[in-house]
Amino acid sequence: MSEQEQTLLSLLEAPEKKAPAAKKKAQPQSQESPALPKDEKTPPQTEEKTAKTEEISIPTSVSLPQVWPYRLLGNAAILGIIFFLASLTITFKNDLINKRLVDLQNAFYDLTTNMGFTIEDIIIRGHNHTTKQEIADTLQLTRRDNILRQDLEEIRYKISQLPWVKDVAVRRTYFPNTIQINIEEHRVKCLWQFNEKFHPIDENGEVIEAAYTPNKPLLLIVGAGAPENINALLEIIESDSKIFKRVKAANYISERRWDIILDDINHGITIQLPEKNVKAAWEKLEKLNESKNILKRKLTKIDLRLSGKITVKLEKTERPKRLKSKERKI
Repeated sequence: MSEQEQTLLSLLEAPEKKAPAAKKKAQPQSQESPALPKDEKTPPQTEEKTAKTEEISIPTSVSLPQVWPYRLLGNAAILGIIFFLASLTITFKNDLINKRLVDLQNAFYDLTTNMGFTIEDIIIRGHNHTTKQEIADTLQLTRRDNILRQDLEEIRYKISQLPWVKDVAVRRTYFPNTIQINIEEHRVKCLWQFNEKFHPIDENGEVIEAAYTPNKPLLLIVGAGAPENINALLEIIESDSKIFKRVKAANYISERRWDIILDDINHGITIQLPEKNVKAAWEKLEKLNESKNILKRKLTKIDLRLSGKITVKLEKTERPKRLKSKERKI
């Protein structure tokens, strides 16, 4: 090659080697945004956009008409109508079913009556004050009645309402067809005098609302509230059997405390018990009687109402009047 060709080639190769360097320098310049001059204003298009964004205001809440209460009431009304119609349907069906069942039941009882399942006898045990006539009037049963038809619980309830009946058990047997009634009656423990009437009192302190004529001596209690409180008193005074045998009456004073009368209701010894600590006062009387035989003396009253003091009242004795003999003149 000639020197001119070499120089021409060298000139052509030189720009190709420098081109990549120029590209590298140009890349950072293209990434940087050209800075605007300070005096240059914002383009008019951006001003219009900002103005539009300032004018549009979005509401924070939206008020809609409240329709849900009416919908709720409507649904409730529909449910109520459906429930009412369903209850009518069920009631109508039940009435028809019940009527059919009653007809079948009556037909069954008629058939068994014709087969001989009637009441042959009513056996009553344990009654002393309750008469058979009272039980018959209460039950209203006859020999023609079907024994299978009788409600034993209803029979038991009717008999339990009689005044002397404390408890009752009812059972039926077949061949022979009988109804057995076992009665437990109240046991009279004392008589209660109130409003000039005498009422028998059972062992639980309950009043028996029936006429009663005692066949043996009974304890007489007097005063309002006496039946409810007699058992608490008897638990105390029954501790000494010798003294308790002499007790004839117990008077409940002002619904607070007791007066015990020994030997005779009208002329016996009255023992005045305190309102509280009755057991301690009665034990004091028992000890005094063991040591001094105080209850064998001619007393009318023993006052135990004060805890540290016992007061007694002696029986009044009248001195016999001296008869003046008339002298006869001879």
